[in-house]
Amino acid sequence: MTSTTPSPTAPDTPHDKNYLRRLLSQRNQQPDTASEVDAAIEAAFVRDVGILVLDMCGFSRITARHGIIHFLGMIHQMEQAARPAIEGNGGVVIKQEADNLFAVFSSAEHALEAALDTLRALEAMNAVLPPERALAVSAGIGYGPTLVIAHEDLYGPEMNCACKLGEDIAGPGEILLTQAAHAALPAGRYDCAAGQHEISGLALPSHRFERCLYDRPLART
Repeated sequence: MTSTTPSPTAPDTPHDKNYLRRLLSQRNQQPDTASEVDAAIEAAFVRDVGILVLDMCGFSRITARHGIIHFLGMIHQMEQAARPAIEGNGGVVIKQEADNLFAVFSSAEHALEAALDTLRALEAMNAVLPPERALAVSAGIGYGPTLVIAHEDLYGPEMNCACKLGEDIAGPGEILLTQAAHAALPAGRYDCAAGQHEISGLALPSHRFERCLYDRPLART
C-alpha cells in the first residue's frame, strides 16, 4: 500500500493539532501504517523539554469570600507576573486553563529559574496589594520526552507528574520537581530535598526546591 503519511516538515503541515489529527486518523484507518505514522508523530511533536506547571492557590476560599470575578482578576495578575518570567528564561507558554499555566523550556534549569522569577515577581506585587488580593502559586516541574502541540497542549508522563506535583501536592510558594527534572539540573547550583508522595495509588517521588547555591541576579531580562 502506498503511504499517505504527510511530511512533518511540509510548509502546509505545521506542528499543530490539525496535523496530529490527520496522522492519528490515518493510524486508525490504516493500521498497517502505524509504525510509519508513529515515527512521523515523534519527528513532528516529541522533544525533550522542561515543563513548568503553575497553579494559583486558594480558589475555593477566595471565590467563596470575594466571588469569581475577583479571582479572575487575580489570575490575570498572576499571568502578568509569570509570562515575563517564562519568556525571560527562554520558555513558551503552551496554554492557560482556569488558574493553571503550562510552559515548556529547553532545560529543567530554565523551568526552575522561571518558577523562581515568578515567585519573586509575585512577592513584589504582594508588597503593594491589599491582603485579599495577595497572590500565591505552587509549581511542578518535569523534564523529558513530551508531545508538544504548538500553543495548544502537552502530553507525556513528565507532563502528568508535573501537573500532579504542582496542582495536587505543592503548597503556596513551593516548587516540586520530578526525579527526571531534578536529575537534569546542573550539579552544585541548587539544594533540593527528596520526598515521596502517593496520589491515586501512584507512588510519586519528588524533590522540593530549597535554595540556590549561587547568587541570583536581582532581575532577568
